[in-house]
Amino acid sequence: MTRPTLIAPSILSANFAELGAEITRIDEAGADWIHLDVMDGHFVPNLTFGPPIIKAVRGATDKYFDAHLMVTNPDDLLGAYVDAGCQGITVHAEACTHLDRTLAAIREAGCRAGVSLNPHTSPDCLRYVLDKLDLILVMSVNPGFGGQSFLSSQLAKIAEIKEMVDGRDIDIQVDGGVTAANAADVVSAGANVLVAGSAVFKGGPAAYAENIAALR
Repeated sequence: MTRPTLIAPSILSANFAELGAEITRIDEAGADWIHLDVMDGHFVPNLTFGPPIIKAVRGATDKYFDAHLMVTNPDDLLGAYVDAGCQGITVHAEACTHLDRTLAAIREAGCRAGVSLNPHTSPDCLRYVLDKLDLILVMSVNPGFGGQSFLSSQLAKIAEIKEMVDGRDIDIQVDGGVTAANAADVVSAGANVLVAGSAVFKGGPAAYAENIAALR
């Protein structure tokens, strides 16, 4: 079965002075999901935003809120992101001591459960939790900052994960340096959800629809 390709703009590249309006703009420009890059300044060397900001902008769109928790203690925070209006929560395999339990908790809270892998992390860590996954996120840059260049080494990992998924109802998402120039390679490798920040928000609001169409 061919899964539709979805575009999930990362609001990390949006104008934070107009964040609610920016989310409405990318919704109207053709975004499928809204990607929320949550960073704690500990697991990754940057600090972004958390549940209060997400809750404040939840009313700007009815699109799917896709939270990517780049945090050291995801288990302690799950409830806050559910309450803020996130429909999908992705945690890092590297941050979860008991990944199976964390994924079960996300699903029990009524959200879709995802796991993210840093560039150095082998997909083997997913083999025994596949049946508790709704999404696998391949980081194609080292997480922490926007605007980095795509690591082509991750194309082989995407293909390996696609084979591992073996027809299960699991989205394969890629985040980091995704542009119109490499999107076809990413999808050909097996991904169906493209996260893009700079590639969507470059050029300002007048360019958002054109940028999203170029990714498609």
